[in-house]
Amino acid sequence: MIERQIDLRTKDGEMTTFICHPERGGPHPAIILYMDGLGIREELRDMARRLSTAGYYILLPNLYYRSGVLELGDVGRPDTPEFKRMMTLVSSLTIPMVMADTQPLMDHLAKDPAASQGPMGAFGYCMSGQHVVNAAAQFPGRIAAAASLYGVSLVTDSPDSPHLVAQRAKAEFYFGCAEKDRWAPLEMVERLSRALKAAKVNAEVEIYPGVDHGFAFPQRAQLYDKPAAERHWERLHALFQRNLKP
Repeated sequence: MIERQIDLRTKDGEMTTFICHPERGGPHPAIILYMDGLGIREELRDMARRLSTAGYYILLPNLYYRSGVLELGDVGRPDTPEFKRMMTLVSSLTIPMVMADTQPLMDHLAKDPAASQGPMGAFGYCMSGQHVVNAAAQFPGRIAAAASLYGVSLVTDSPDSPHLVAQRAKAEFYFGCAEKDRWAPLEMVERLSRALKAAKVNAEVEIYPGVDHGFAFPQRAQLYDKPAAERHWERLHALFQRNLKP
């Protein structure tokens, strides 16, 4: 496995990005992993590595670079200063900012011979569910598969709400949603599903019964659910295999 950390120039500074891909058999289809609110950490790098071993070129950008933050560490419970700091960082990001950050990732892929120039994918957790959908809409000629895992803010009053912009994409979408999720309640998930069906978007919305927000993260012991986590890996592999390795 080849892995490295590089700094990509954006209009707002240097965006540190973790990259990994197999040592042999390239070029490999590219996939962007958009971080959740907890930010870059070894847990996310390990998830990037796991998918990369199946033959993909993974990019994991640090979206908090504007605030000078690389890793948050343990944020604790919602009543801690560390958690409140994390929520401030989450609120500091907008969809246009993350879309502007995605362009340098695309520019990098165009120059790296280890990355395939064919169809690519994107996936993200929590706050980045909305970023994944918007990226697929902004780059319809490249992003052919996109997955949101317990994504938040998937139905809003904004014109860049995922339930609306998904109609502009050409990707196959997968939405994996937790049944017990106060950050992404079932009412929102149902509205999303209805909107996607009405617009005939190529998408699956799946509810994972009995689990909570964060079920896929192995280091969040109180939330992690191994059967659900393994199911989400199965869904990701199948989605990317169908669309990136025809």
